Amino acid sequence: MSALLDNWPGTTAPDAEEAALLAALNATWPAARLWSCAGYRLRDGAGGGKRVSAATAGPEATPEGIAAAEAEMTAAGQRPLFMIRKGDAALDAALEARGYGIVDPTYIYSAPIGRVASAPRPDTDARTITIWEPLALMEEIWAEGGIGPDRLAVMHRVEGTKTGLLGRLGNDPGAVGFVGIHDGIAMLHALEVLPTRRRGGMGRAATIDGAAWAAKQGATAFALLCTRGNAPANALYTRLGMDVVGQYHYRQAPAGEG
Repeated sequence: MSALLDNWPGTTAPDAEEAALLAALNATWPAARLWSCAGYRLRDGAGGGKRVSAATAGPEATPEGIAAAEAEMTAAGQRPLFMIRKGDAALDAALEARGYGIVDPTYIYSAPIGRVASAPRPDTDARTITIWEPLALMEEIWAEGGIGPDRLAVMHRVEGTKTGLLGRLGNDPGAVGFVGIHDGIAMLHALEVLPTRRRGGMGRAATIDGAAWAAKQGATAFALLCTRGNAPANALYTRLGMDVVGQYHYRQAPAGEG
């Protein structure tokens, strides 16, 4: 069985806190369709990526129900994919036995919103505009980072308070992001900095400014997700005073299935 679930850096969040963060994730990056099968919550992401396409285990889910969930995902034209969270060790082992591979181990970061909003700014003139709906320029920057129309559609599906972020270094735009708020938790998604604009502080500024905007909307916590392999981003969020409070990974069916 994978040791990922036992490798928790930093502070381990209470179950209630982790559940609140995952609820905020689902609300601020929603699937196009949700349905249940054999105790599993299934998602159709409509091309919006793994977060909105992965099945999750409910309280009544068992390893024996995997086959039914697989059949549902296959019928929906999806390659079977499951999100493995804390407490899903039995599911993780069962999927490993079925040949599923690990994909995108991911950290969940969180911090009191004032800590991020008041973090030291970069030693540049990087600044961020908050705007919704996205400008065409923002969509172009997202597209360069692989965030196309299907993921933009996820942002448009978000109900409630949200904004886009447009980062500039002087007069040069080069960073974008998205923030949604759910039950007092502001979640940062889709932060992208153009390769030619990196190392100018725009990612740091966009994160800080996104938190400052959310604080004005009444949010009390700021959270985001980062894959374990993204060393520069993990270093940035640590420097901003954010804590790793949870983690998850995916298990995906072998190629050719689903």
